[in-house]
Amino acid sequence: MNIPYRTRRKLKILGTIAMVLILVFCVTWLCWVIWLQRYVVYTDEGASLDFNRSANEVIGEVPEAPVASLEVPIYYNEGANAIDTEQELVKLSGYYISNEMLVNTPANVERFKLQIQRLDAGTPVMIEMKGPFGSFFYQSGLGDAVISQSTDLTAMSELVNLIQSKGCYAIAQISAFRDRSFGDTHVPSGLYMLNRRGLWMDEGGMYWLDPTNATTISWITSVVEELKGMGFNEVVLADFCFPDTDQIIFNGDKDQALAEAAQKLLSACGTEKFTLSFCVNDYTFPLPEGRCRMYLRDVNAPRVGEIAAKVEIEDPDARLVFLCASGDTRYDDYGVLRAMTVAEEVEARKANMSE
Repeated sequence: MNIPYRTRRKLKILGTIAMVLILVFCVTWLCWVIWLQRYVVYTDEGASLDFNRSANEVIGEVPEAPVASLEVPIYYNEGANAIDTEQELVKLSGYYISNEMLVNTPANVERFKLQIQRLDAGTPVMIEMKGPFGSFFYQSGLGDAVISQSTDLTAMSELVNLIQSKGCYAIAQISAFRDRSFGDTHVPSGLYMLNRRGLWMDEGGMYWLDPTNATTISWITSVVEELKGMGFNEVVLADFCFPDTDQIIFNGDKDQALAEAAQKLLSACGTEKFTLSFCVNDYTFPLPEGRCRMYLRDVNAPRVGEIAAKVEIEDPDARLVFLCASGDTRYDDYGVLRAMTVAEEVEARKANMSE
């Protein structure tokens, strides 16, 4: 159907006028609503308009800032379940909680809470607080911290508080040199590819930090100090090693670099009351002098005695700890932290042996 030119022109003019009128109406309505806000009164029965009310009138109570208290009560646990961290290191026999256990099976949170409630005071419990991606599993206050988006931070906080309030020996685990986020934002502190086009990345998509780099040591120190301030008795530095590859640029002695890094970190963070430990992949790793332990993971139960006999550290009963996922009794003669998922099995066995 052909519409005459004059008709189309009239329709266009009418359409323009209609659009202008609609725009004027919307603006007028918006201004009217904003103007009405000063007369809106909210009560328990709902909202109403009161045009007799002055625009400057304040209805209700004006809030006042609370009076600051200069005295903060501090509770010191001096009871029978208090942990004496000033004594010599003792043999550990407890449990660990990884972030994977909590993210993949959220129901484990409540299960672990019940299990922790049943543990004896002083039982060691290690919980992962920072992973290899560089994500923090708690609300860190550090400037370079990247907070995990997949972790229930509230549930993590409740677990940590329960571990500490129960009187357990609280251990935090963090990834040391395997740190995707920090390597991404601090490239000079990482290990480069042979072609120098960027940082080397492992099969898991993670960057590795250079143990000889001052920024690397400073970063790890800041994380450890924050966890120490949160009340942890010990921090374990996982991934305390070089990646197993020949595709990185590092011209120094790797064993010496790790030993020197360990000594620097222990000198910066360790005290007579606080333990800084190292989870390594080489049982010949020389522990630095000071309050620290060596943690070994993925050691098969049939070889645990053989490996323990080859470890050359002072007081291995107290300073050597195996991490295992099972309740295998072949670990019982050594320091061991088992997955919290097998705690019910292990605690039941202990109860039967004590009867």
